[in-house]
Amino acid sequence: VQLQASGGGLVQAGASLRLSCAASGGTFTSYSMGWFRQIPGKEREFLAGINRRSGIIRYGDTGKGRFTISRENAKNTVYLQMNSLKLEDTAVYYCAASDDYVLSGAGQVNYWGQGTLVTVSS
Repeated sequence: VQLQASGGGLVQAGASLRLSCAASGGTFTSYSMGWFRQIPGKEREFLAGINRRSGIIRYGDTGKGRFTISRENAKNTVYLQMNSLKLEDTAVYYCAASDDYVLSGAGQVNYWGQGTLVTVSS
């Protein structure tokens, strides 16, 4: 499975941004999907995961409240809506796919996307 993340960029603090991740080369509905981010010098951090049919969603501590994950199986795409962005949200954001029922951590990931950079400025 190949994952292509997009939608990153430079935004001001307080703005919203929606990331997209398009999957190809496999059966999208066979995988739970998720989003992570990595700040330079820090470990990759779990933000949100969603199961195959969108019935179960998990958020990491950072993702709760301001981030919303969703998927559109007809388009083989998973999204991450980010609101009220802060300076500390500056990071490379990665999408991921897992064979597990609900992706909720890096140890479950079978496939990683290439990452998209989000930079939040003041």
